[in-house]
Amino acid sequence: MQFRFQPLKFLSREIQQNLRYQFTNHHSIDQPYHPKSHKIISFLMAIRDYKLEKDLKFDSCTGDDHRFDKLLPNSNECSTVDSDALKVHNILKVMWNKPKDEIERSLDQCGLSLSEDLVLNVLQRHRSNWKPAFTFFNWVCRGGNRSGYLPGSVVYNEILDTLGRMKRFDELTQVLDEMPKRNGLFNERTYGVVVNRYAAAHKVEEATQFFYKRKELDLELDLAAFQTLLTCLCRYKHVETAEFLFHCKQNEFHPEIKTMNIILNGWCVLGSLREAKRFWNDIITSKKLKPDRFTYGIFINSLTKAGKVSTAIELFRAMWEKGCSPDAAICNCVIDGLCFKKRIPEALTIFQELNERDYLLNVATYNSLIKHLCKIRRMDKVYELLDQMEQKGGRCLPNERTYGFLLKSTKKPEQVPGILERMKRNGSKMTGDFYNLLLRLYMNWDYQETVRSTWAEMERDGLGPDRRSYTIMIHGLYDRGRIEDAMRYFSEMTSKGMIPELRTELIVNAMSAKLKGRGGEPIDGTKDNDCLLLFDEPSL
Repeated sequence: MQFRFQPLKFLSREIQQNLRYQFTNHHSIDQPYHPKSHKIISFLMAIRDYKLEKDLKFDSCTGDDHRFDKLLPNSNECSTVDSDALKVHNILKVMWNKPKDEIERSLDQCGLSLSEDLVLNVLQRHRSNWKPAFTFFNWVCRGGNRSGYLPGSVVYNEILDTLGRMKRFDELTQVLDEMPKRNGLFNERTYGVVVNRYAAAHKVEEATQFFYKRKELDLELDLAAFQTLLTCLCRYKHVETAEFLFHCKQNEFHPEIKTMNIILNGWCVLGSLREAKRFWNDIITSKKLKPDRFTYGIFINSLTKAGKVSTAIELFRAMWEKGCSPDAAICNCVIDGLCFKKRIPEALTIFQELNERDYLLNVATYNSLIKHLCKIRRMDKVYELLDQMEQKGGRCLPNERTYGFLLKSTKKPEQVPGILERMKRNGSKMTGDFYNLLLRLYMNWDYQETVRSTWAEMERDGLGPDRRSYTIMIHGLYDRGRIEDAMRYFSEMTSKGMIPELRTELIVNAMSAKLKGRGGEPIDGTKDNDCLLLFDEPSL
């Protein structure tokens, strides 16, 4: 943790003291599974609001925005864009429950120099929180700060992706309706983002209709766009619909191997080996089409996922004999399949063969071995492979997944800093998933101070928190009997429009029942004075 979080020690402490939790009354407290928590959350909100008014008071007459400056790192620690983006992030966070006009007035008084990079940076920090992102986007589009800046297609695509991810399709449609008013905003990337989000939300009809809407947006109904639609449908397991469209459009879009690979991969993603075999046979018996390297790779992947590793290896060997050399992805698939079946010696043999042929292995090849070697605690071999990766560099250089496997194998928190230091040395960047892994580990070890600093750093980097982050915190706190803290995280999550997992709803029901049994009062004996854990008691 030292190399990532130590520079932000004081910033994290300020954020924890002043901005730690933010809730809404109407969205989360009215949920049927925790009605009795109203008294506790209202009590905490009162403390929070008092602190914000007391410590972050804003003088709108003078335009003084010093209340946000104290939350920023030194200018030496980040670029101007990052500094301005963090400033906007904190404004939106502090004023989450204020009227829109007041938020926009505060943004106007910041003296920002708007640019594509700055706006994109701010939006990316709110990928899991659509409300502040949409508020900021609308302010920018209305000529915020009178800078004359107007967002380009990249910014529009980012807000569309955020709204789609959070299933805010009314707002997404509103943005789409505004885009044709300016030339050049709607492009192929926009189309891909919208179709992907419709498919992810299982709005199959809307995704299909959006394909036909391309004509209205001066885009062609070409094969590439059709393949994008099929890819998105298959990615989210609507393979039957995708194959139906494929057959219906054969006269308009003549079948080619790439399109058939998309459908074959869809059946693989769905986990239906029977349908994958059927479609594989359609390809190899076709007189017009010939399977390519991707076709083999997809079917080999389907076989290994179904546990048919021996059959997959036979097909893998046959590729060499037919002169169709497998790529790194296919080799990785075979090695991973063997490791999953605990046939690690065979996997290492194939790995050695590929090395002797000077085959272009990549980081995924090593990761497949390291993942399973970590599970069986062969750490000597793991670090031997890790040294090889660092020596080879390039496409073999360890990434965040590599270090994630190492972290999962740790038994003590003292082992974490060494892994993180090695990660920093090799230039690997933090991701949202990596932060979530750190949260889960430190929560399991009950290192609450490090949990909080990790959370603050994740927020600052704009990599969360997402639904997974909140789930980790809610379940971890519940397991330790810290019900009030868990309910605060739940309230914050739902206030951002995140839909909890079923298992989370179940434990919220359990927590509500406990709170009801106590009459909604804090449970006696909660350690660390849970009700005020992250809020300073207001001075009178």
